[in-house]
Amino acid sequence: MAESDRSGKPGSPKAETFVNGDLQRTNGIRKIFYDGYWIRYYEPPAESFSAKKRLLDALTRRAFHHTEPGINTPGDRLDSVRKAYDEETDPQRRRVNAAMLAGSLFNRASDIFTAIVDLEERGIVVTENDDLMKRCESCLTEALSLCTNVKHYSGEEGVDELWGEPVKVFTMSIADYYLSRYRKIAQAMKEIDHIGEIIDMTICSLPWFEGSYPLMEGFIKIAKSESEVLRSDPDYLRIWPEFVAGGENILNFQPNIPEDAGTGLERHINRGFHLLCAGKNLITWIANIRVPMPVSTEQYLKKCALYRKNTLKFTA
Repeated sequence: MAESDRSGKPGSPKAETFVNGDLQRTNGIRKIFYDGYWIRYYEPPAESFSAKKRLLDALTRRAFHHTEPGINTPGDRLDSVRKAYDEETDPQRRRVNAAMLAGSLFNRASDIFTAIVDLEERGIVVTENDDLMKRCESCLTEALSLCTNVKHYSGEEGVDELWGEPVKVFTMSIADYYLSRYRKIAQAMKEIDHIGEIIDMTICSLPWFEGSYPLMEGFIKIAKSESEVLRSDPDYLRIWPEFVAGGENILNFQPNIPEDAGTGLERHINRGFHLLCAGKNLITWIANIRVPMPVSTEQYLKKCALYRKNTLKFTA
């Protein structure tokens, strides 16, 4: 396999000669090409119910980790959770009940799949048409239908794509699921790059924020590494501390407020700093969940556009 020093960011003329799914080594790390990005490649495990169960459990835990608290409802409480959802009439509370029902359905599916794996390990073959498989699929499908009610822990928006990951594992081969994840990671990286470009244009290029660009540039680079690396990878022990420290450096940045700045300019600079920190948070969320957050990104970009417009009052 050919060696390469490719950075992983699109834009190089040579990158256009590759097609999705191409593999190569970049700085000694095996990577796969998807939609303009070179992403860390991990060999999928051999297909089996037990391997799917491990992957399903990991993705379910991950989904609960990145979503709002209180919805990781045990599967054995499914009937009571459904009853509470059916009886709730207040729209706001019913939305939360729906999220709790989705959580209980995911956990019930996991319970059923555990039973299937136990049977497999005892030499009892469970086919795709078995009643247990159908019940598991039914739980996952219903949970997915409720996913729009589940919010990211920030409260910013729903995370439909993240919530649908366990369903993909059940309906796809493990190898195909791995390939689908690379596409989502590439989309997340693209969104991170775009947010970074807007932050540079809106904030970092201003004289009051001189010195912030290298901090944001370094954070974007490590954020993309965070979005592609598995926690089981030895490199995670290097990437995660660098990712956290990079974010802290942005939060600790001090804007340059001129001594003769009026109240209006000082407030504008402070708003710019808060916008910079909000961009750092958004990039953090996207890197962690490894899927785009289009609603939050659109809202953030609108705030940036408004800030650029207001900046003209102080720079014209």
